[in-house]
Amino acid sequence: MEFLQLLSCACIVFTVGMFTTGLSDLKKMKATKRADNVQFLPFLTTCLNNIGWLYYGLLKGDGTVISVNIIGAFLQTLFIITYSHYTKEKGRVFSQTLLMVSVLCVGWVYFTLVIPPGEAQLARLGLTCSVFTISMYLSPLSDLLDIIRTRSVERLSFSLTVATFFTSTSWTLYGLQLQDYYIMVPNTPGIFTSLIRFFLFWRFGGIVSTKPSYKLIQI
Repeated sequence: MEFLQLLSCACIVFTVGMFTTGLSDLKKMKATKRADNVQFLPFLTTCLNNIGWLYYGLLKGDGTVISVNIIGAFLQTLFIITYSHYTKEKGRVFSQTLLMVSVLCVGWVYFTLVIPPGEAQLARLGLTCSVFTISMYLSPLSDLLDIIRTRSVERLSFSLTVATFFTSTSWTLYGLQLQDYYIMVPNTPGIFTSLIRFFLFWRFGGIVSTKPSYKLIQI
């Protein structure tokens, strides 16, 4: 039980730390009064992911999952509001946000009204959240070939890589301890993708590229 409590604390600390990496974008937008060179879609997808896992935590009664995703959803909502205020492309932001809200409404109707409460409801929600989380963990690897070609890791965030590694490891161990494969399995790719990025930092870290850097999707 003590080990489980330690893992719970680790999950909360590391995950909140990972979420707060977006504060650099928030400060940047407030300082420049602009939203240029800041990606909006990661805020939306992370918020959607947080709300899905929050619902899963509520159905299961898992305080750790609930706490982390309440904080995450709050931070991502703050980022979304700030971006919407400073961006010049308000129409695009509104349409993407409306799409996310629509997905949430459809998901709520499906998991609440269509599927009867019980193990089936929890299993389908867990599977949906797991698939979404795995896709978010694997998304940064889309630039792998370009990083190898340019021999530059400027577009990778080392602090985010460290945070992702500890976050995914703590959640994998937490899920293993609870024998909850919906928590354990989707976080396992985060460990491997982080190790790949560590290798890229070790291999190409000393080489500087002239290409501008940008922030990868926050997971």
